[in-house]
Amino acid sequence: MSNNSTGSTGLNWRGPLLAAAIFAAVFSLLLVIAHQNQANTSDMGSSLRQDPYGTSLLFDSYQRAGYHVDRSQDQDSLADQDASRTTAFIIGGFPTLDSESDDGKPGSAPKILGRLENFLARGGRVVLVQPAWRLKSASQGWEVENKWAQGERSEPTWLSPDLGVMPAGSEAMYLAASGPWLKTDDHWTALYTKPVDPAAAADASARVYLAMRPVGKGELVAASQEFFMLNESIKTHPNPVLLDFLAGGRPVIWVDETVHGLHQEQGALWLVQRYRLQAALLLFWATLLTLLWSLSGDLIRRPQREWSAEVVRNGESAGVAGQRLLQRSIPPERVVAECWEQFERRSPQDAKAIRSDRNWGPRLRAALGKSPLSGYEELTELIRERRQTAKSLAHRASAERGWPDSVSARPKTTPEEA
Repeated sequence: MSNNSTGSTGLNWRGPLLAAAIFAAVFSLLLVIAHQNQANTSDMGSSLRQDPYGTSLLFDSYQRAGYHVDRSQDQDSLADQDASRTTAFIIGGFPTLDSESDDGKPGSAPKILGRLENFLARGGRVVLVQPAWRLKSASQGWEVENKWAQGERSEPTWLSPDLGVMPAGSEAMYLAASGPWLKTDDHWTALYTKPVDPAAAADASARVYLAMRPVGKGELVAASQEFFMLNESIKTHPNPVLLDFLAGGRPVIWVDETVHGLHQEQGALWLVQRYRLQAALLLFWATLLTLLWSLSGDLIRRPQREWSAEVVRNGESAGVAGQRLLQRSIPPERVVAECWEQFERRSPQDAKAIRSDRNWGPRLRAALGKSPLSGYEELTELIRERRQTAKSLAHRASAERGWPDSVSARPKTTPEEA
């Protein structure tokens, strides 16, 4: 608030505080819901898990390296990505219940297959890691499938890259025990392979664990296992060259979490994110804050004080008059003087009598210089004494003239004067 000779501005802080409290409460509730939704996941390979079996460290590393990481819980958002600048990661997971066949009936191929085909056709890069189902595209002619050897036991090992295809400095890839390998054809380029065991059958071929192939205008990279990018492996044996190779030099990393059971409900927040209405949401909150601010009090410039003007209007109750008086944002040192000015305008005769009295006058001037509470109490005492004196004089005059006691010369007062 600022005061000067020409006017003053009363600043009301209740509206902004109320709007901020509402916003904080709603936002905190949404954060709790989102955190609870993420905490419910337990599938191996989730980018939200921070234990040794999650991949949070992988995508944190991408963020620290300058990549933009989008952890999505909405498969449809893949269609909104710029395919030429985005690498989509789909890690592990299990077949979802939202699968359908070409004729719209339930089938074995998940619906994300169509989204991947469209993304690859637009020039996107897809990294499929340990797919738990067979993905086969009839229109584009590509297929990804893991192959398991029944009853075969093996030990954890490290595979060396094919430096003829992989960039120089590529690290070895960690393989877990008894893991699957990829079923590939001539269209695939093997990146990490395991040589043929000399004791194997004559027709046995090398096992491929990481391979890539062109699809449409894009590229498809498939890995048979996810252990080389789990938190524990990244922490003990980081592969920065391999991770940069998987990203393909694209600045955006999109990771799908729907394969881990995290599906975003299509509510208000989904609509805001889906149709990019963040600016409209901020505008809504700004409008709400302004509305609450304007409803909670006055924010006006007051003209210069006119001593003849009335603050207490005819017919207003004492509560309404007090509220209007408080809304004028009077400084503490002016409260007692303001109260005396109101009384002086409403009862000029009584005010003049108090001011001119040789006993009451000095007490009045002392009260005007006191704090609001003590000064107000002193003013109340002066007015009470003046009323009693006027009442005594009226009774004495009526007794001398023989008037009935019921006809009192006591000045009339209103609730507002009280």
